[in-house]
Amino acid sequence: MVLTRDFKETVKERATRDPAFAKAMLDEAATAFLNGEPHVARLILRDLVNASVGFEELATETNRPSKSLHRMLSEKGNPSMDNLAAIFGAVRKRLGVAFEAHAVEAA
Repeated sequence: MVLTRDFKETVKERATRDPAFAKAMLDEAATAFLNGEPHVARLILRDLVNASVGFEELATETNRPSKSLHRMLSEKGNPSMDNLAAIFGAVRKRLGVAFEAHAVEAA
């Protein structure tokens, strides 16, 4: 099956016009990270940064080079905890949300 539209553009448009979707993406990225899936968290964050803050503005807000941020959130990226916290913080601020973690019984 041939896709008629770029997936990244579809996600970007949806996150731009639907704040609840963008917030759900941030929640999913945080949940993936906390559940030991940093690879998934990075990729979701990358799409969310593209759809919300943008890498240039993220660079300004986090005082880190844009190219470094791109590498950190790439397929093989390896951001430090400080950098990841700064990225989550900037996106969280942009979306106007706070984090609240809850532990639940494992299935």
